[in-house]
Amino acid sequence: MAVAMVTTAVRQTPTIDEPVYVGTAVVYVQQHDLRYNPEHPPLGKLIIASGLVFAHPHLDAGFTGDQTALGKRVLYESGNDPWRLMLWARLPVIVLTLLFGLVVLAFGSELAGRKGGLVALALYAFSPDVIAHGSLATLDVPACGFLLTSVWLLWRARRRPLLHLPLAGAALGATVATKMSMLPAVPVLLLLAVVSVWRAPGLGTRAKVRRALAAASGVALVALAVVWATYLAVDPRLRWTTPADLPAVHGLRALLSDLLPFPQPYRDGMRVQFGYENQAWGGFLFGRHYRGALWYYLPAALLVKTPLGTLVLWAAGALAMVAVPRLRPAAPYLLIPSALLLATAMSGSRDLGVRYALFLPLFLAVAASAVVTFRRRWAYAVTAALVLFVAVSSLRTYPYYLPYSNEAFGGPSKTRLRLHDSNVDWGQDLGRLADRLDERYPQERIWLVYKGAGVPSYYGIEADDPRTVPPGEVHGLLVVSDSSIAKADGQLATLIDASTPIDEVGHSITIFRRP
Repeated sequence: MAVAMVTTAVRQTPTIDEPVYVGTAVVYVQQHDLRYNPEHPPLGKLIIASGLVFAHPHLDAGFTGDQTALGKRVLYESGNDPWRLMLWARLPVIVLTLLFGLVVLAFGSELAGRKGGLVALALYAFSPDVIAHGSLATLDVPACGFLLTSVWLLWRARRRPLLHLPLAGAALGATVATKMSMLPAVPVLLLLAVVSVWRAPGLGTRAKVRRALAAASGVALVALAVVWATYLAVDPRLRWTTPADLPAVHGLRALLSDLLPFPQPYRDGMRVQFGYENQAWGGFLFGRHYRGALWYYLPAALLVKTPLGTLVLWAAGALAMVAVPRLRPAAPYLLIPSALLLATAMSGSRDLGVRYALFLPLFLAVAASAVVTFRRRWAYAVTAALVLFVAVSSLRTYPYYLPYSNEAFGGPSKTRLRLHDSNVDWGQDLGRLADRLDERYPQERIWLVYKGAGVPSYYGIEADDPRTVPPGEVHGLLVVSDSSIAKADGQLATLIDASTPIDEVGHSITIFRRP
């Protein structure tokens, strides 16, 4: 897994979200200012910054643009080497992803023994989605990993509450200090803290109630302290001015953003996120481009992007956790948070990728460890065969993990026909495109429609936008990101229909020939 993530990180150009996080991390370290990217709390970007400090990035202190322009300025306009910066930004996330693998192993081993732990670890380590996003300087894997760590510590608190409850609170705080989308899990984890201490022997009902309330309150207070600490780590004086263009929020959302005891920039960031949820985003599923959101988008996308063997083992593990008496106490710890977060993500407005449900490959990998409790020789053989199938499927997609889809849906080369955005094409192959054009199509006229955060000219791609001239003037090579193809309309759709596909790059960019 480490080899796959590092070698993938070295070759990929910045994805759409990464420059914003990198630029914000640089401002955190150099200027101790919270003004950029308030829609996400600071911890994930501080993790990214822990690698960037070794790259010594330069940014002029007088820069005043928005966060998109900030990322572009840091990577391409300040004399920095974007390849070097991106590798250093990604390395801390890679290390953290590997450490979360140890949590998966430990949790699975505690539930189902060493064999179960190895099954869980194998599913995690070969997960194309975890490898893909664990090798990027983004927030999805850190947030999900911290959440699983908190749940594991709450499980362990059943035996040693004084040790593990504060640690669980710290991990929960790290979760919500990385991504606000994890907030719906907080009440569930506080209830799990109550469950973990409720069955203490020798205590009466009143004593148990006091103990349970103390456990939940302690976990909540530690988590809250971690959130405040991440903001104070950036700016000890907590200087913050509420943006003038903050979206209007009403009802329960307004109540939450006003009353939760988080720092003001956190609560304003919640309003920004609620504003995103009020927008109508474009989606693409099984060849259909639509506006808005489909409630079944995430289950359908997960069906495409999860290895077939993993899907079977997830289902078998969940069944075992319910069916095997000694595993039933663990079912609420793994299955309820997963179900709640999935339901929350399904109700969201952004059908942009399975990364919004990236907690499932972590939680259900641990649940899959339970399959070894079916103590039948055939069960061991089937489990081993399925794990091997997952490993082969994952290795075959190397190094193109972002556009992975399983064999039932044609593999990575066909993902673009069914999904878009971070499921297949997030701007990661601009460098590979530059190499391909230089090797196979030197001196040809290039027309480019690129969906990503990279700057084509930096990589030696001199191209024009075909949408800015009459179609009759577009001759030569038409290069289009697959996400742009998925949502093409008007002139771009006309150009594509009248062109011949001749090549593809990384299963995310298609090259057409225009006569």
